[in-house]
Amino acid sequence: MKKPMIVMLAAFLVAAFAGHSEPSNRDDDKAAITAVLTAQQSAWNEGKVDVFLEGYWHADELSFSGSSGVVRGFNAVRERYQKSYPDRQAMGKLDFTGLEVHMLGTDAALVLGHWHLTREKGDIGGVFSLVFQRFPEGWKIIHDHTSVVPSSAETH
Repeated sequence: MKKPMIVMLAAFLVAAFAGHSEPSNRDDDKAAITAVLTAQQSAWNEGKVDVFLEGYWHADELSFSGSSGVVRGFNAVRERYQKSYPDRQAMGKLDFTGLEVHMLGTDAALVLGHWHLTREKGDIGGVFSLVFQRFPEGWKIIHDHTSVVPSSAETH
């Protein structure tokens, strides 16, 4: 009789601690993902596209979807950014807002948000959805879908 009671107590304690630690881990993961985006925003605003790109997975399987279609592979994504934003004037000042981090398991997350570039030649902005994956070196974007949305049509 004593052994089953000990097993039940042990199972209860394991379940209680496992359930208790899960939200904390998720909060830590969400904070780490948000930190990647904050670092990207800072790098962009300093004119450092290569540092901005550190948030992306450096692999051929990386994908970027936008108004000009789908780009595959880290090198192609880097070329796209360099072509679209060749200088500080084209880059402007980047702001991410309305971030929503949705955990899709222990090693994946979906991030929704708004982006806005303040530029002399005219502001531009829109929405994005990012798929993040956890790697040994940290959280990286494995898919980026960014759309331009006229400012009057954006929903917050």
